[in-house]
Amino acid sequence: MPTLHGFSYSNYYNIPKHALLYKGVAFEEELIFPSANDYSKLNPALKVPSFTTDDGHHLSETSVLCEYIEDIYPEKPLLPSNPLARSRNRQLMRMAELYLELPNRRLLPYSFSNQAAPESLIAEVVAVVDRGINCLNALATFDPWLLGPEMTMADIYLFYVLTVAEMGCSITGVNLNDSIPGLEPWRELFAADPISQRVAEDTEANRSVFFEYLQRRR
Repeated sequence: MPTLHGFSYSNYYNIPKHALLYKGVAFEEELIFPSANDYSKLNPALKVPSFTTDDGHHLSETSVLCEYIEDIYPEKPLLPSNPLARSRNRQLMRMAELYLELPNRRLLPYSFSNQAAPESLIAEVVAVVDRGINCLNALATFDPWLLGPEMTMADIYLFYVLTVAEMGCSITGVNLNDSIPGLEPWRELFAADPISQRVAEDTEANRSVFFEYLQRRR
């Protein structure tokens, strides 16, 4: 049986997890942090998540796992069959990561420690996030899903990207719901799904374990 390695407080872990659950794939989960002994055998970059296939091969990087899951489990597709539509899906996934998640990730140490972030860093983050807001406003339809009537991998990607983006926004003061028309009802729609609720419950259950891990690493 395939195994997803990592921890539920990680938004990057929850993206392939949600995709597997959506497709009805039977898989195991291994709670593990990248500092664990021999974790480099699963992922030489020492990041989560990692994925072990049915035949024992190890894969890593969330975007790669999404592609693999779509290819190997084509039932209940999460990417359109049309090449242009698939590329537009990947485009939004990439933009969400580059311009919303990654800049706000720079503020996580300040969010976790309740310390004030330098104003210069906040300004840098806001400048990049503005680009992400412009991208979503230009490309997303929220009709009712991100790119039309069907939920796709881009919806899953954006939803979990926003969990980190909102931590940063609590510091910068950027209000994504106000800045991106249609975002708030889309988030409510996604969050109401039973799979989303299961992932959210697992994330909350892992919260204390994750912060204990952070304390040990300091």
